[in-house]
Amino acid sequence: MRGRLAVTSEKDLDALFAAAVARGDVPGLVALAADGNGLVYQGAFGGREQVGDQAMSAASVFWLASMTKAVTSVAAMQLVAAGRLALDAPIAALLPELADRPVFAGFDAAGRPRLRPMRRPITLRHLLTHTAGFGYDMWRADIGRLMAQAGVPQTTSRRRAALTMPLLFDPGEGWCYGVNTDFVGKAVEVASGQTLRAYFQDHIFGPLGMTDTDFMLREDMHSRRVRLHQRGRAGDLAPSDIDPTPEPGIFLGGGGLFGTGPDYLRFLRMLLGGGSLDGVRILAPETVALMAENQIGDLRAGVMTTAMPALTNDVDLLPGQRGGWGLGFLINPAPLPGRRHAGSLAWAGLANTYYWIDRAANLTGVIMMQILPFADTKALSLFADFERMLYDGARA
Repeated sequence: MRGRLAVTSEKDLDALFAAAVARGDVPGLVALAADGNGLVYQGAFGGREQVGDQAMSAASVFWLASMTKAVTSVAAMQLVAAGRLALDAPIAALLPELADRPVFAGFDAAGRPRLRPMRRPITLRHLLTHTAGFGYDMWRADIGRLMAQAGVPQTTSRRRAALTMPLLFDPGEGWCYGVNTDFVGKAVEVASGQTLRAYFQDHIFGPLGMTDTDFMLREDMHSRRVRLHQRGRAGDLAPSDIDPTPEPGIFLGGGGLFGTGPDYLRFLRMLLGGGSLDGVRILAPETVALMAENQIGDLRAGVMTTAMPALTNDVDLLPGQRGGWGLGFLINPAPLPGRRHAGSLAWAGLANTYYWIDRAANLTGVIMMQILPFADTKALSLFADFERMLYDGARA
């Protein structure tokens, strides 16, 4: 679909993505971008599976994984604005299971975990900024070891039992990407009296016209779903045996959604527009501005070392920068050369889906693939080239 980029830039983007599919770098992808006036680029390339004739389209359904976190964060901030959640009150008043969560202090000589009481309560702000002390086993081997000893399922199981891990540090004393936003989702449910699925539908998806985003796959969504693929050590791709669909009735705010590119772009456009899209207001402008402020001081966000190479590579989405974190987003403190401005918001999903929101340039974009492990070199290269070419086109 042609937007308002220079025609040569659109053709260059089409050629970039078509060539990546032809080389076998990715089975298929969907990429979209918009400015404050609307769509500027949309393209779908390759297939929903590596083999077969199931062509990728804008209507293809992706596992959004951790791109769910931004939606959950918006839901929480709606309730903060309504006075039904508080950023700095102890969250245990709503979630008693967080009242006495122990802090992991290493293993003793016999290999048993040493645990101690936490020194301060967990707040919603801690959870939204990943400073509560929770981690993910795919990036923290010590968490994986603790979970295995206790018989706790891996976080990729998408079961609530995976949330029973201890803290890695006292709340507010570090940054560690983890299951924090799953607890935010639970807080939204308690404060609203709705399931997370119902709350999203009533307060975000319905108002924004996001008709193809859900925790549960309708029959028509299932028929459009993109197959997850695994990249081998030699760089080859093969269908993955991992099934990201949840148990019925489990709505995890950290990674449970499925959706389409056009739907997610509507969500991003709402944030780009200061909380409003097509005359529908989801958040107040001052709330969006607060979410876009670095909330973690001098802590560094966005750098993770793999403990499960089949699921994720080492991650550093802002090389050379000390990334900040807002109320739901990674923030780059300096410009990315040829790409987004300083202070932009971004994050991603485990299966190599990526987005950014550049309020200074009035530009947002999303690119969706379905490949493991995360931070795939070829996927990241496409993401970076997509962004650069959009900015080149905007200047043309």
